[in-house]
Amino acid sequence: MVAPGLTPSIVAATRFGIAARPGDAAAIARDPRVWVLHQLDRPAVPINGDLPKSAPMVAAMLEARQDKSADGKKQENQRLRAVYLAEIAARVNAAVQSDAPLLERLTWFWTNHFTVSCIRPVIRGFAGAFEREAIRPHVTGRFVDMLLAAERHPAMLFYLDQVISVGPNSQAGRRQNRGLNENLGREMLELHTLGVDGGYTQDDVEALARILTGWSIARLRDPEAGAFHFYPQIHEPGDKILLGKTYRWGGVEEGEAALRDLAAHPATAQHIATKLARHFIADAPPPDAVQRIARVFRDTGGDLKRVTEAVVREDAAWREAFGKVRAPEDLLVAACRVTGFVPPAPMLVANLHGLDQQSYFAPSPAGWPDKAGDWIGPESVVRRAEWCRAFTQRIPDPPDAMTLADAMFGEALPAETMQAIRAAPSRRDGLALLLASPEFQRR
Repeated sequence: MVAPGLTPSIVAATRFGIAARPGDAAAIARDPRVWVLHQLDRPAVPINGDLPKSAPMVAAMLEARQDKSADGKKQENQRLRAVYLAEIAARVNAAVQSDAPLLERLTWFWTNHFTVSCIRPVIRGFAGAFEREAIRPHVTGRFVDMLLAAERHPAMLFYLDQVISVGPNSQAGRRQNRGLNENLGREMLELHTLGVDGGYTQDDVEALARILTGWSIARLRDPEAGAFHFYPQIHEPGDKILLGKTYRWGGVEEGEAALRDLAAHPATAQHIATKLARHFIADAPPPDAVQRIARVFRDTGGDLKRVTEAVVREDAAWREAFGKVRAPEDLLVAACRVTGFVPPAPMLVANLHGLDQQSYFAPSPAGWPDKAGDWIGPESVVRRAEWCRAFTQRIPDPPDAMTLADAMFGEALPAETMQAIRAAPSRRDGLALLLASPEFQRR
């Protein structure tokens, strides 16, 4: 039974945050909802570290492709692995050390919404840069700005094959007998804006694909190699009709206008509100809460700060602690945050791979799932418990589990769990029991 007044503190620290670090509890308890809302007044938090920007990484990748030797491929793979490990270390440390954990959680949420995945090896060198450049700066900004940044980013253009899409009636299309690739247009409608039930048709997918022709990456011979570039010679000529509206034949602004209209579409507001409510309230969020969040999205023109405030103000989000299951990456970062121990990057990657959620390796453009049934089953429960034990064994100086449990959960932690921790044969065993407890595994 959750003690009166304790549920809001737990929700603030775990559902809107990541986990309460030692010393956080008192500040949260004063006014949990205000503690959450104040974080939205902070500017976007950049990732620390000397991490490469996407354009030079893309240019390096294009150049490396010209070297077909085995030694060249080996060197390129080593370079990409080093960058990937540095990105993962920076990402985890940012979340562990953050005084505004809501901003980190929002970054995760929106990165997952606009998924790019290293399952496509071509983007391995700049998937992390995608999050840093297209997502992180906009989590409390305008949705349309994030949408434009994400869809024009090299990682998205490569991941969804936009770089090979050519208007069939364009100058290059007629000369080379090449045609459309619909992947970016389809996923933009289905996943990024309107949603699968958003009222679009296959004709709209094709129309958007035609509108987006010309959106590509500057080649090595061009200025600003590796950055977004519009090539008019592959842009489909003629007017296009998308969702009943005619877009006059133009240049890059044709696609930009279409994206601005998609961002402002009522179906987009509904789709985004549903996903936010599912992430922050419940797997099956109350329909009235979704409608209120969607209304704020529409009324503010997709102001994500105001939209997130609307989510935080929903009473349904605060009624039940432990209402959401932690995804594996969330679990690992929470464990690092409360124990103060962050494994080296290769171990972080191995841990996440073993828990079936390796960073930037989502299985499809739909991203990682956000419901309990997708993460909790007999095998995954055993795997999580084994991971908790292995993780605590690596901590050089493990903290006292009873002290952590009291600070994080107080009387919300069942007596039998507290007794098991108290009776554990070692400090590490007690800590493993705390991390494996249903309360820590949920948020």
